[in-house]
Amino acid sequence: MTLTSRLTGLMGLILLGTTASAFAQVETHHLDNGLEIVVIPDHRAPVVTNMVWYRIGSADEPAGKSGIAHYLEHLMFKGTDEIPEGQFSQIVAANGGQDNAFTSYDYTGYFQRIAADRLPLVMRMEADRMTDLVITEAVWGPERDVILEERRSRVASNPSAILGEQRSAALYLNHPYGTPIIGWEHEMSSLTRQDALDFYTRFYAPNNAILIVAGDVTLDEVVTLAEEYFGPLASSDSISERIRPQEPIAVAARRLVYEDPRVQQPYVIRSYLAQERNAGAQEDAAALTILAELLGGGATSVLNRALVVDAGIAVSAGAFYNGTSLDRTSFGVYAVPAIGTSLQQVEAAMDASLSEFMQTGVDMEHLERIRTQVRASEIFARDSQEGLARAYGSALTSGLTVEDVQNWPADLDAVTAEDVMRVAAEVMDLRQSVTAELRGTSTPEAPQ
Repeated sequence: MTLTSRLTGLMGLILLGTTASAFAQVETHHLDNGLEIVVIPDHRAPVVTNMVWYRIGSADEPAGKSGIAHYLEHLMFKGTDEIPEGQFSQIVAANGGQDNAFTSYDYTGYFQRIAADRLPLVMRMEADRMTDLVITEAVWGPERDVILEERRSRVASNPSAILGEQRSAALYLNHPYGTPIIGWEHEMSSLTRQDALDFYTRFYAPNNAILIVAGDVTLDEVVTLAEEYFGPLASSDSISERIRPQEPIAVAARRLVYEDPRVQQPYVIRSYLAQERNAGAQEDAAALTILAELLGGGATSVLNRALVVDAGIAVSAGAFYNGTSLDRTSFGVYAVPAIGTSLQQVEAAMDASLSEFMQTGVDMEHLERIRTQVRASEIFARDSQEGLARAYGSALTSGLTVEDVQNWPADLDAVTAEDVMRVAAEVMDLRQSVTAELRGTSTPEAPQ
């Protein structure tokens, strides 16, 4: 599962900020049945990362069936007519590889990292389970118990995760991004084998998938294998444009408080609805990415300097934004109070710092340091074969193109101080925000 955090936004900045020389190697192809192929050659080691991404995520689930995308992700490892039940990962491991899967709002992905000479094996296995999954009566019930336990361990036992769900539900009044990726427990507990089969039959097809292979391969080699294994699969007539309910015009700020005796460190966090990256028009998202770094991207950031270094009323403060999203995403700020400081006090200081930023504008030396960091990240990105594959997969399943990914570093580098202040004024509108407090039972209040 994908968790939204400032780290996610920063990793997206790093992974997508690859140099033009690396991008020039990326090659694409389409099979007649609609399967999209992206190949990222990397011949430094005889290893490949094989990924199949589906343009289907939790935000595409039928009403009342929350969690079905993630549930099906689990069931995809249970076997086919050719692969015995529960043997998929064991076969990969026996051949020296690793595999896993992930579900997010806009996509579901499956991958293997394995020796290059084993690519035919894992590609054949992925093609096999794309249309030949077997869900027996013996596995669907126990696997539903597994995802319910996963929810209990990851969410119910984590006050911060509980608050995160509540924040999203409050921020998105109408859009399915307000529903947890893992699902609401009362709906998860009623999911059936037939629900999983219906979702699988409708959305798992070559014309709803992207095959991404990074590593010691060429486009010709990948296309030849893809034609052999995926080529015979029929496209689906049930794949249509992804049209989701959208947010109404925001007219009222929202606030919520969650108290839990397990909370050791209280904090205040605010999320605003924000523009996502759009194909051919990434300028606003690039400016928001730079804004998040200016406000909260390290020791010299605006919020950290004002609240942690200068005032000493917070132990940490920052901002976050991840624009790789099919629909409107969020931009956020947060502050963690120091001992003896109330949430009200640290929130007031955070707001004062933001207000001062809006009045004084961007420090040009700080902006240039951020640009330098972005350029440095372009070099680091080339070292992660899997990271590059993930960067392309998340972008392409979120409505972007290969060209958008290639142009992203230049879009970031072109952001001006005027761009930053423009998007800051647009996004930091309290009417489109949720401010949330996480409190323990002994969290100090502001003095009366």
